[in-house]
Amino acid sequence: MIKRERSALPLPRYVLRKPSPQGIRYYFNIPAWARAQGCPLHNEPLGADYDAAVRRAETVLLPAFDSWRSGGATDAPAREIARAGTLDWLFAEYRADRRFTRLHVQTRRKHEAGFNLIGGYVLKDGERLGAARLPSVTSAVIDALYEKLLTVTETDAAGNVVTRERRTTINDTMRSCRRAWNVVSRRDPGKVPLVNPFARMGLQSSSRVTPTATFEELQSFRAKAIAMGLPSLATAALIAWEWLQRERDIFATFDVGHYRPKERPHAVRVVHSKTGEENWVPLFGDKGAALYPELMAELDAIKRDRIGGLMLTRDWGDRRPWPSWPTPDDADFTHMRRKVKEITRAAGLRDELAFTSFRHGGFTEAADSDLSDAEMRAAGRHKSAKVLPRYAKRTMKQVAEGARKRRAARTKGGNLSESAAPCLSEWSDRDDASA
Repeated sequence: MIKRERSALPLPRYVLRKPSPQGIRYYFNIPAWARAQGCPLHNEPLGADYDAAVRRAETVLLPAFDSWRSGGATDAPAREIARAGTLDWLFAEYRADRRFTRLHVQTRRKHEAGFNLIGGYVLKDGERLGAARLPSVTSAVIDALYEKLLTVTETDAAGNVVTRERRTTINDTMRSCRRAWNVVSRRDPGKVPLVNPFARMGLQSSSRVTPTATFEELQSFRAKAIAMGLPSLATAALIAWEWLQRERDIFATFDVGHYRPKERPHAVRVVHSKTGEENWVPLFGDKGAALYPELMAELDAIKRDRIGGLMLTRDWGDRRPWPSWPTPDDADFTHMRRKVKEITRAAGLRDELAFTSFRHGGFTEAADSDLSDAEMRAAGRHKSAKVLPRYAKRTMKQVAEGARKRRAARTKGGNLSESAAPCLSEWSDRDDASA
C-alpha cells in the first residue's frame, strides 16, 4: 500500500486554517463544550505565519487550556514560554505577580479578556501584537488600535449587518493593560520602557448611572413578587434595601447560619465579598425593639423550615438556588434578573429598574436620613467615602435640608437673617402707610 504524503501541514489541537483574500490564516478555536463549562480562554486569530501560529498554540494556548481542564495540575511556566521583552512577556510577568494573584477571580478574568484582545490582535503583516517588542508598542500605536477596537460589526439574527460600540469593554481592556505595564515596570526596572502607552488616553466613560428605586417602588415590587409566587425575590429586595448588600452576597453567600446563629441570636452576619469585608448587624435596639421587623419576620419564617444552605432559594420545584452556580466566584444571575424584570413590568414600574436599584435606593434613603459618610461606609463596608456618590444619589430633600441648616447657622449667631428682620418689617410698614 502506497503511503500518501500530507497535502497540508499538521495543526495542533483546536487550531483551524481558513482561506482569506490575503492567503491562509490560522485560528485557535475553543470547543463549544469548554465554553459552556466556563473556560476562561477565548477564540484567537493566530495570523498567517504557520510556524508562529503553531508555536503560539503549543507553547501558550494549549498549556493554558490543559491547565484549566486539570484544575491547575498541569500549569505551564508562561513566563518562560513568552519571549522576553514582548507584550506577551509583560502580561505573563503581571500574571505571576502577587498584585494579580490576589485579585478577585472575576477581576482576573476581566484582565485576561483584555490581554487576549490586545495580544491577539493581528497586524497587517500577519503577526500578533502580543509578539511585538515593547519599544515598538508606542502611544500612537495604542491610540490607533483603540479606535479600531472601539466598534465591532456583526450580523444579527435577521441577517442585517450592525455596527455597535463597545466602549466599556475597550476602556476596561486599556485599563488592564495600563496596570500590567505599571506593575511590571516596577517589578523589572530597566526592562520596560518608562512611557506607558496605555496611560493618559483620555478614556471617555460610557457607564450609565444605575437607576435608584424609591421606597414606594420597593413596596410595589415586593407586593407583585408575592402575588406572582416569588416571595424569595421580595425578601431579597428588602435585604438589598436594608443591609445594602450586593446581589452576589444575597443570593450566593447569605447562608441560613448567618442569620441569628446560636452564638449571636440578636444579629446577622452581613458579607461584602467585593470589598472583602463583613460585619455583624444588630437586629434589636437598646430597648429590645426590632430594627427590621418586616425583614426579620420573613427570615424567621424561612429559617424555621431550613437546617442549612443558602437562605434564599427558588420558589418552586426542587428549591434550587437562584444563581445557576451557587458559589460567590461563579454565580450566574441571568435567570434571577429575568424574573426581576418580569416583576417590575407586571407591577407597572419603570423598565430601567434592576435589582441593583434597590441597594442604591437604600443608600439614598440613608443620605436623606442625614447619616454621615462614616455611618454609610460602616453599613456598606466601603473603605473610601469617594465611592458613596455612586450609590447615595443627590435628592431635593438633601438640598433643602442643606439650605435649612445653613439658615439655622446664620440665625443662631445673630447674623444676617436676624439683622435683616427689622429691615423687612420697616419696608412692610411703609407699604401699609402708602396703602
